[in-house]
Amino acid sequence: MADVVLYEVFEEEADALRRCWPKEIKAKFTDKTIQERRPSFPHSPFICVRTQSIIPESWASKLKGILTRSAGYDHLLAYLQKTGKKIPCGYLPQYCARAVAEHAVMVAFELLRKTKKQQRQFASFNRDGLTGKELLGKNILVLGVGNIGSQIVEIAQGLNMQVKGFDRDKKKKTLEYVSLEQGLRWADVIVCALSLNKETKGLLDKKNLSSAKKGAVFINIARGEISPTKDLLALLEEGHLGGLGLDVFEEEALFAGALRGRKKLGDQHKKVLKLMGRDDVILTPHNAFNTEEAVMRKAQQTAEAARMFLKERKFPFPVPAE
Repeated sequence: MADVVLYEVFEEEADALRRCWPKEIKAKFTDKTIQERRPSFPHSPFICVRTQSIIPESWASKLKGILTRSAGYDHLLAYLQKTGKKIPCGYLPQYCARAVAEHAVMVAFELLRKTKKQQRQFASFNRDGLTGKELLGKNILVLGVGNIGSQIVEIAQGLNMQVKGFDRDKKKKTLEYVSLEQGLRWADVIVCALSLNKETKGLLDKKNLSSAKKGAVFINIARGEISPTKDLLALLEEGHLGGLGLDVFEEEALFAGALRGRKKLGDQHKKVLKLMGRDDVILTPHNAFNTEEAVMRKAQQTAEAARMFLKERKFPFPVPAE
């Protein structure tokens, strides 16, 4: 039996993990999610996942530890709440903040400069309707000023944008914080970096986003459940939002599995595909974290977390209790 089974390990991540993995720890890597492999029981009492594996409830009594190779841990809290078990869980809050922040700002550039439409019109060298906007001097609202949000703030300030934040914890002293409504009415660019919890689920729905400045672009690199897909599509079709960038999606584990397995999509996931065909929308497969630097940091931190857990039965960054 392996000391730990790691699910959802993509090719570049596997290479990085093998370079830094402790020789004394027996590990099994698979690129599949748990539901794609469909094992009837865990092949180790210690498993390591990302965000798309659905851990069977029947495993709860057999698991001694769960590590998620992600900065978010809402999926582990949901599993613990559903099963009623107190399983030690860990996460990696520090490996990808810069990568995700750069991705968010990159998408803002692309939306304001109509990059997708530019690429489509290149074949005819047609510049009609391609006049974009500069980020210089634009107002950007960062929703959630934690590890990732703080990096977005710093990059935006470096670009001489006007920056404000929305967060319950006002830790960044050099930043002006505003209410959600004030910020939405003010912003040209809105970036969601909020954690998913009871307060933020569905927070950025049509009712709230309707108060945004007409033509503002919205980017979500946090969790899809914070901004319902049907509401985002409606705001685009009504011309209220000027652009949309999504790296995360509602019920992402089911959505990703359906796309990979060519299975039937649910109604809300069909709306994502409708978004995909629009010039004012940029969709990426939960890939904002994926830089060479972040993948190596993740591999190193995963190895260290595994070593600590197997030796001490605790993680460097334990998932906080709700």
